Amino acid sequence: MADRILLVEDDPINVKFIQTVLVKKGGYEVLVSEEVDEILRLAREAGLKAIIMDVSLSRSSYQGQKVDGIFITKLLKQDEATRRVPVLLATAHAMFGDREKYLELTGAEGYISKPIHDPSTLIEAVKSVIGG
Repeated sequence: MADRILLVEDDPINVKFIQTVLVKKGGYEVLVSEEVDEILRLAREAGLKAIIMDVSLSRSSYQGQKVDGIFITKLLKQDEATRRVPVLLATAHAMFGDREKYLELTGAEGYISKPIHDPSTLIEAVKSVIGG
């Protein structure tokens, strides 16, 4: 069985590109969601090797509040059942110093800037957080 990766992304073009790269080049099984309750459930139950988390989510909400990938990553890292699932943050709004700030703020294991043009950069980033 292929290692499972959860992709949390709200842009359909990014979903298609990232999913295709991970399946075809990485040999991963890719689950996709931007629903917070489903993300938490999958992190607990789906045997995920990693989560790729978009920092800016436009449609995600939790307990009636609009939330972003930073908030969801913090939720995952505060929960004993999900804190060990590595998270790779992905953002298109990268400014100097954001990488360190976001990693410290969330406890995520990695960070990648979007847009992602090179499939090997994505595969390497995923491997770096799962230790493979």
